[in-house]
Amino acid sequence: MRFPAINGTGLIVVGLVATLAALLFPLWSYADRSGTGLDRLNAETVPTDFGPLSALDRDFIAKVRLAGLWELPAGQQAEERGTTKAVRTAGRHLVEGHTFLDARVREVATRLGLELPSQPDSRQRRWLTELSRARGETYDEKFANILRRAHGKVFSVVAKVRANTRNSLVRALADDANTTVLDHITVLEETGLVDFEGLARDAATTGPPPLTRSPAPPGPTSSPAPVAPVTPSPAFPLPPAASRPNPDTPDAPDPRAQAERYPPVTPRPHGE
Repeated sequence: MRFPAINGTGLIVVGLVATLAALLFPLWSYADRSGTGLDRLNAETVPTDFGPLSALDRDFIAKVRLAGLWELPAGQQAEERGTTKAVRTAGRHLVEGHTFLDARVREVATRLGLELPSQPDSRQRRWLTELSRARGETYDEKFANILRRAHGKVFSVVAKVRANTRNSLVRALADDANTTVLDHITVLEETGLVDFEGLARDAATTGPPPLTRSPAPPGPTSSPAPVAPVTPSPAFPLPPAASRPNPDTPDAPDPRAQAERYPPVTPRPHGE
């Protein structure tokens, strides 16, 4: 039996089909292969009574604690050293916000059986040292820009965790962190000292910060200790824990004033 001859065009078509099949086959089987993102997610996730707890969730909890360990004393320092009312107000917001968040993150860590850091990391200690050496208007500018840059980077981490976590405790903590971080970004920008051009250049030339080492999976642990940060010199004692930022403190937004400034929009009848 004789087979019909295959001309040059047919050989090219056969070669292209074979190449395409070779390229597509790994994509079809990718989800089942070890080493994929899904495989790593499953390997690094542990079950809890509040839903699966991923490595990203644990890293986020540690970062919330670390933020309070340096931003709270930085806020206390700004309340004393700031040369303008706006800088001192921003410092007060940092103190109130991180006092609240630290209480929340310790509660979450206790319920999940996680250990928490007790000291700022090396980069955060350098920031505190830099602030401690500054005075006058130079201090105001450094405070506004160092803190604004740090809050901008953590803001994207909070959003990612809130969008993807399967753990109800982490989701609630992300909600509180989002509200607090946005408030701090706002009051820092209201100092009028933030270098937005520098922020844009920094974002364009640096990649995302690496993940810190994830704390151990849930297990029997003692209750996390209260905040014990490395504070600038002179030392600033921590204020008593607050359940929520106090809305009645001076310069806090007045909900009634905001309602008058932004009245509700009444839908217009169809056809008008």
